[in-house]
Amino acid sequence: MADTLILDGGMSRELVRLGAELKQPEWSALALMNSPDTVRQVHAEFIAAGADVVTTNSYALVPFHIGEARFAEQGATLIDLSGRLAREAADAADRKVLVAGSLPPIFGSYEPERFDPSRVQDYLSVLVTHLAPHVDVWLGETLSLIAEGEAVRRAIAGHGKPFWISFTLADDAAHRAGGVPKLRSGETVEEAARWAAGSGAEALLFNCSKPEVMQAAVEVAKRTFAALGADLRIGVYANAFETDTDEKAANEDLHETRADLTGDVYSNFACAWADAGATMIGGCCGIGAEHIHRLASRLRAA
Repeated sequence: MADTLILDGGMSRELVRLGAELKQPEWSALALMNSPDTVRQVHAEFIAAGADVVTTNSYALVPFHIGEARFAEQGATLIDLSGRLAREAADAADRKVLVAGSLPPIFGSYEPERFDPSRVQDYLSVLVTHLAPHVDVWLGETLSLIAEGEAVRRAIAGHGKPFWISFTLADDAAHRAGGVPKLRSGETVEEAARWAAGSGAEALLFNCSKPEVMQAAVEVAKRTFAALGADLRIGVYANAFETDTDEKAANEDLHETRADLTGDVYSNFACAWADAGATMIGGCCGIGAEHIHRLASRLRAA
């Protein structure tokens, strides 16, 4: 497990911990407007905890959060700032740290029915253009359907940088009990893996879902890639949401986080994902620097 690439954790709760204001609808974008130094500090703390990758704080820089007018007026500036802050933190590290450019679901998290293929490139193109000078790799993340992954693939084409695709999984009680692993769209993980194998992506990841559903998805992806002879890395970064996220949109409110998901407990999940075939592991919403420190220590020692 020593060759596992350690990802960072969730930005928003760490911003709150350090005193930044978060509120809807702007969410983590508000920190870029009001306290950018805190954003840089969160990146630095994840690096100190052991992360090999920091992800730009560009997830909320879409009209869904900041509005159409503000996106048109300030979007480019804020996107550039999110990239520069991550780059500065990575370059200040005493080892190589990659910057992943976050390309979020444009029309809202966990809401595949809102996806609009006729408009998606209008927004993705702005994100890609202004993140490009700062990032090492593209990360389409928290995507609920394969079409969102395809939109990311199209948006970054011609930019000469690798890309990773990360889907969010259905994690209701039925899926936690062992149902066929699926995206929130209802498409199966096998279908997503088959798409990823032909997409040119370097890695397929699963994020922003409960830890309990991740191992089955990793196992399906590994079997699918093996059957196809595809050489993609597999990654996981789960969330710590307490409630059933299928019942409430990810951006709708501040979800409570699980008291039981300590650093030790989360790192137990991480070790199981690594045993199942994941070679890229970190955390999403509610997984902080302490969690990353613990899982990095265990995975590198294994």
